[in-house]
Amino acid sequence: MSVHKALSDHAKKLNAVLTQYANLDREREFYIDEALSLYERGLPFTTDNINSITIQMNKLSNKIENLPPRKLVTKEMVEEYANRRK
Repeated sequence: MSVHKALSDHAKKLNAVLTQYANLDREREFYIDEALSLYERGLPFTTDNINSITIQMNKLSNKIENLPPRKLVTKEMVEEYANRRK
């Protein structure tokens, strides 16, 4: 295998991980916004979807050094953040 092909393959794999991480980050933000909205309207909410995505993101961050891990989100964190926004 040539060095050029090896570098090209590595770059493709890296790009795929970065793209997946960015997509998961957008999805995580969507679920955070949804939880905030539900809380602010006095409706029940969970952080299950947020944390499921967070776990996937953290697995990817272990593969690439510069990808930041994300914290798991608790209901209390959502409530505190929503109350600060008021």
